[in-house]
Amino acid sequence: MTTRWTETDVPDQDGRTVVITGANSGLGFETARIFARHHARVVLACRNPDRAAAARARILHETPAAAVHTLTLDLSSQASIHRAAEQLDEYPRIDLLINNAGALIRRHTVTEDGFEQTLATNHLGAFTFTALALPRLLDTPGSRVVTVSSVGHKRGVMNFDDLHFADGYRAAHAYFQSKLANLLFTYELQRRLTAAGAPTIAVAAHPGNARTAFGGDRFHIRTFTRPQLRILTWWLLQNPERAALPTVRAAVDPTATGGEYYGPDGNNEWTGYPVLVESIPSSHDPASQRRLWAESERLTGTTYPLTAPDPSTPRTH
Repeated sequence: MTTRWTETDVPDQDGRTVVITGANSGLGFETARIFARHHARVVLACRNPDRAAAARARILHETPAAAVHTLTLDLSSQASIHRAAEQLDEYPRIDLLINNAGALIRRHTVTEDGFEQTLATNHLGAFTFTALALPRLLDTPGSRVVTVSSVGHKRGVMNFDDLHFADGYRAAHAYFQSKLANLLFTYELQRRLTAAGAPTIAVAAHPGNARTAFGGDRFHIRTFTRPQLRILTWWLLQNPERAALPTVRAAVDPTATGGEYYGPDGNNEWTGYPVLVESIPSSHDPASQRRLWAESERLTGTTYPLTAPDPSTPRTH
């Protein structure tokens, strides 16, 4: 019988600092609660400072001795990302960056930087914030970048000729593309970290299906809030605390290595306990990884403090 990985397997995080984007609600909040309970310094990097403050208060009510901080970060704004990154210098060390924040936008929306908002928030924002945080991570042995993808990446296709859906927007397609981008980014980042001999690794995770409000307001999703349907659909969803475990395992499991991907062990990876899972073949295509990286650099003006590896370098996984 396989041993189930649970919160009891989380090592003591005393002395470590974890930055979690989108941590005021849902899976990000549950991830933050777990780290606070295990003595980490937790930084809630959130778009809305009032909601971040409320989340901090909830965590402190549960764990009064926890060290919980807030950081205003709007991943759809490159200017906000740069302002937030400057504030990371306030912390003596950064051990973990968890790119958890995500958006599922119902209508085609263009950000102040000219990006489609789903791509901006789910990928381009994380791309820039990771680059700006990376010098601090590289100074910390055993540090990790954990990026949260989705089981929906399996339906993702990178439309490199129209990444911003200018020729016709479909919300689900934009979301699935962004979640595939999360994995292409993780694998290319790990390849570059390996080539640089860096002490930092890049890992990915997905939560399966969780009972959260994610996407509900924008998509008017109410199906699972109807009592008569809960009985029929309860098995499709798991509670947020369980759904957060793949992210936590990717961040703290001492046996994890760069380029791995964690998700639930149940049917279709919808529910269950966190295990190593496999992403679709197209996520491992080195040409797509390099192309997305180059396009992300071009769009954001971001340069990583890593030398690009030789294209012949074996791919991770």
